[in-house]
Parts: sequence; C-alpha cells; structure tokens
Amino acid sequence: MGLFNAAVIQLELSDLETRADRFLRVERRLAEICARQTRPDIIMLPEIWATGFFNFERYVSESEPLLGETYTRMAPWAEKLDCYFLAGSIVEKEKGSYYNTALLIGPGGNLAGSFRKIHLFGYQSEESKILTPGSAIFTLKTEYGTWGITTCYDLRFPELYRRLVEAGAELLLVVAAWPLSRLEHWLLFNRVRALENLCFLVSCNCAGSMKGSALGGNSMAVDPWGDILARAGREEEILCVELDLKKAAEIRAQFPALQDRKLY
Repeated sequence: MGLFNAAVIQLELSDLETRADRFLRVERRLAEICARQTRPDIIMLPEIWATGFFNFERYVSESEPLLGETYTRMAPWAEKLDCYFLAGSIVEKEKGSYYNTALLIGPGGNLAGSFRKIHLFGYQSEESKILTPGSAIFTLKTEYGTWGITTCYDLRFPELYRRLVEAGAELLLVVAAWPLSRLEHWLLFNRVRALENLCFLVSCNCAGSMKGSALGGNSMAVDPWGDILARAGREEEILCVELDLKKAAEIRAQFPALQDRKLY
C-alpha cells in the first residue's frame, strides 16, 4: 500500500441526453484517461448516471441486472487500463425488486463487488418509493488497503461509516447525485466523514441539471485530517489525484482517537 492514483469522472447530466448518449460520452472520457501518461489505480463514476437520478419515471424501464449493460460496457475498460473501476450506481433489478446499486469492477474486468444504497432519499424524491434499501455494508481488502463504498444520502448517517471503519476501511469511496441547493452540506459531510474516521475519502458527484434540479459537482478527495486534497468545480471534468494511502495508518497511530471511543 502506498501511492494511489484516482481518476474521478464528474459527469454533467441534462434533460436533453438519452441513456445511450451518456454511455458514449463516458466512453469518450475513458478514452481520454487511456491517452494520459499516468494511469489510474481506480476510476469513478457518479450515482445513477446512465438513467439520471431525477428521472424516476425511467427507473423501472431502464433497470438492469447486476451484470447488465453498465457492467458489460465498463468492464473492458477496467481490463484495458488494468485498474479498479467504481462504475457509479445503477438501478438494479432482482426478483421484482429494484435497488440503487454501486458496481466495483476489478482490474481483470471481473465484478469485485457491489453495494446497495442503504439510505434512500424521500425528501422531494421518488427514490424511496420505487427502490428497496440495501441492508449490508460493503468493504473490500485490496492491494491498496481496505475500501468501503457508500452512496450519496448515506453520507448523512455517521453510524454507517463507523461500521465500515470497524470492518477495516481505510479509504471511503462515495458515488453521488448531490444537489447544488445543499452544497454546503456536501462539502461538510465529505470532510467530516473522513476526519471523524481518520480515513481517506474520494467522492464522485454529478454536475449539470435535471428536471429543474441543479447538481452540485464538487467531487473531491479528502485526507484523514479532513483536509481537501483535490476538488472539482461545478462543470464536467476528470479530477485526478494522487493519495499516499499509508498515511491513514500513520495518522491513526499518531492520533489514536478511534481507540478512545466509548460505546454506551
């Protein structure tokens, strides 16, 4: 575990594009990453980017199995770049139920794991009416340390992140479609979730606007002290950042706050 390069694709969404349009645009962005001298160790996409988070009327019709279109089209890129690929989240259909499911693809193009969003949004949103919440945390031990994955609204629930840390997480990965109207909350939660858990955190948010709702952008990487190492703006961009992941263990040893917790 040491230096680690992340490429975060902050995708701009609009009402004018179709699902097919977005796949083509993502593939163009991936071609850009391929052409760069520095290859990433992980690529990230945001939450429900192919359908668009606010297109609730399309959730069922554009749902897919775990190894459906998103996996099939993104897996070859993970294999080509020999890196992990957190391919954002999909509306997953399984046995008549629908989930907001994040897909993590391994460097060989295999499915390394998946996470069903636990906290579904209900405020001015149809997500919690259409989808079923997940019930299990997700961590993965990799050559770069142990990772935990969460999705958007999950950021508001610190107990979930403590469970990830108890399971060994040193790097938190967040995919999101967080709105601009609550941008200050986004900026705060990204930093606090990293700081209180002495973890690195890398987030990938959507940009643009859908159904009259502006999306916040501002994808970022945060270190275990809560300091922002890199931050995107409000437009579409590829945010690249190099992290020294061994510092999480060093900081936890120097400042052992996690060991001082008292559970009542």
